[in-house]
Amino acid sequence: MVIATQNPIEQEGTYRLPEAQLDRFLFKIEVKYPQLADEVTMLKAAHITPVEHGVANLVNRVLTAAQVSELQAQVRKVHIDEKLIQYIAALVHETRLNASLYLGASPRASIAVMNCAKATAAINNRDFVTPDDIVTMLPHVLRHRIMLTPEREMEGISTDEVIAEILKSVEVPR
Repeated sequence: MVIATQNPIEQEGTYRLPEAQLDRFLFKIEVKYPQLADEVTMLKAAHITPVEHGVANLVNRVLTAAQVSELQAQVRKVHIDEKLIQYIAALVHETRLNASLYLGASPRASIAVMNCAKATAAINNRDFVTPDDIVTMLPHVLRHRIMLTPEREMEGISTDEVIAEILKSVEVPR
């Protein structure tokens, strides 16, 4: 499992990942700057934590590898209706047709959306996927897998706005 950060400024000495490598990351979660009070709390925590002990010593394991495998098996058992599979495929397919996008999402994105929707259902103690599970996960799964056209980028349009547009354009199954 890899968790990485991407600094949107100062790219000197770093290179953008090729689309094929970006496609292998499950999510792109945008983290905003903290509120002032939260940043003060962070500073206080950093101040009282001795450097020689490091943050890694403060992190406790919450799951074993076997438990992660068990949870993955549970997610695979979550039911997804055929109509919802078609809904996911239609949403991802629309990224390939959207005039605001230079690059649409791959079939790997469809699989990721399905698996994330199933995991969301499992987290919510359900053994079935709902359209809301798909809608909730779609931006996190797609935002780094699609590329805006240069014109849209210059207009200040975000990938999240295009994803919202696509969600409105594809009928939710009943």
